[in-house]
Amino acid sequence: MMRIGVIGLQGAVSEHLAVVVRCFEEMGIEGEVFSVRSASDLSNSDGIIIPGGESSTISRHMKRLGIAGKIIELAKEDLPIMGTCAGCLILADEVDGHSETGDVEVLGLMEMTVERNAFGRQRESFEQMLAIDGFDEPYNAVFIRAPAITDVRGAVVPLASVAEGVVLARKENLLAVAFHPELTDDLRIHKMFIDSILK
Repeated sequence: MMRIGVIGLQGAVSEHLAVVVRCFEEMGIEGEVFSVRSASDLSNSDGIIIPGGESSTISRHMKRLGIAGKIIELAKEDLPIMGTCAGCLILADEVDGHSETGDVEVLGLMEMTVERNAFGRQRESFEQMLAIDGFDEPYNAVFIRAPAITDVRGAVVPLASVAEGVVLARKENLLAVAFHPELTDDLRIHKMFIDSILK
């Protein structure tokens, strides 16, 4: 039984829960996906998703509830973790060139610099076809107040880029996604994440 937790403090939680259920069905996996609201909810998880939303709110509550510290601990034990949009920002070790970001408590798990709202505000939301390493066909990505990864270091590997920067990157068991894969019918990003759990 595969168990995937979605950090359920704010943001696109229900959308991720629904997409993971669809992935389990299509991949023939017996699994459970659940909302994480405390550090104890992370026990016996096979993977964790940090969703998009308001990065300062999500990161603040994660720290207050002890979830942030537990995730750092689990990441060091090679637990697969995916961060989308705000979650991408939270996985980084630098935001806008500063390791201390004031209102965002980054986890520092991926050696990369992320620019907040790199594509503008909510009204500048857009969709764009991406060429993604390992995908045979382009992926239609949804960008909403999205960040961009402007620098990668160490073991962080870019998987997709646009003019503003890298928008999909991997570091071993960690996957940083600048866009919103939970808002499309294309399940390939979530399946990529689930495949990393199966390995």
